Amino acid sequence: MTDINNSIQGDIALGLVDLNRYPIADLDNGAGAEFLAECQHSIETHGWCNLDGFIRANALAELNGEANNLLPTAEVLHVKRNIYQGAIDPSLSDDDPRRKEFTHIAVQLADDQIPVETRLKRLYHSNILTEFVRRVQKKTQLYRCADEFQALNIVALQPESWHAWHYDTTECTVTLLLQAADEGGEFTFLPNSRTDDAEDREAVDRLLAGDMSQAQTFSRGAGTFTLFRGGYSLHGVTRVGGNRPRISAILTYDEQPGRVIDDDINVRIYGKRVENILAARNAKTTT
Repeated sequence: MTDINNSIQGDIALGLVDLNRYPIADLDNGAGAEFLAECQHSIETHGWCNLDGFIRANALAELNGEANNLLPTAEVLHVKRNIYQGAIDPSLSDDDPRRKEFTHIAVQLADDQIPVETRLKRLYHSNILTEFVRRVQKKTQLYRCADEFQALNIVALQPESWHAWHYDTTECTVTLLLQAADEGGEFTFLPNSRTDDAEDREAVDRLLAGDMSQAQTFSRGAGTFTLFRGGYSLHGVTRVGGNRPRISAILTYDEQPGRVIDDDINVRIYGKRVENILAARNAKTTT
């Protein structure tokens, strides 16, 4: 089995990332230090850091090939959620748009369905990449997610699918676009629509009513690596058009080591397969 806790010298990121454009292997000196400062400024100022062509073209073809080979084994998930991805606030009036639940349909692979020997899984476990993500966010410490399902996911939005409006359950979302849609599939968001203490409810209400005047959109080509403060900006993905899916990898990190997600949340997200896995495991522990 491949050792995913690789050393810096054997770190797979060195062979996949375009280090001439994005010198993530040395963030303390020269071009690397300047690049890190630019990334930190972008995420502090805009709430996102978008790195087009982060993965070299030949390496991207390999990563995308892995994803396309695995996706036929994935489930089609129908995820129903409100914008906060939690229980509805009972104090809200019946006609409040925050009560509305949206459904999106995606073909999705959980972490346990992505083999450890794949280059994509090894990239996620790259110490160099994890350290880069940590330093962009100016975190004291950052760990790869320990949850067996949520750590690394591959998500494919088929033509005519989209991602409904939502806030993420983590402060910062990290994604790698492996395959762009022929048309549409644009990442759209309402920048800094809430803080830890308050929400711009007027702007959120307008967006949920279909007013896109304050929303921002940026196009992302395949190979783009994005850090986005998804816990603070309402966002979604526009309808995918054309003949091929939009495929992205979702990389999850946490400031606490060993953090796992509640079983009921994983069942709600991943459906019957995960429900059966957890039920069988619980049955063994009670016999």
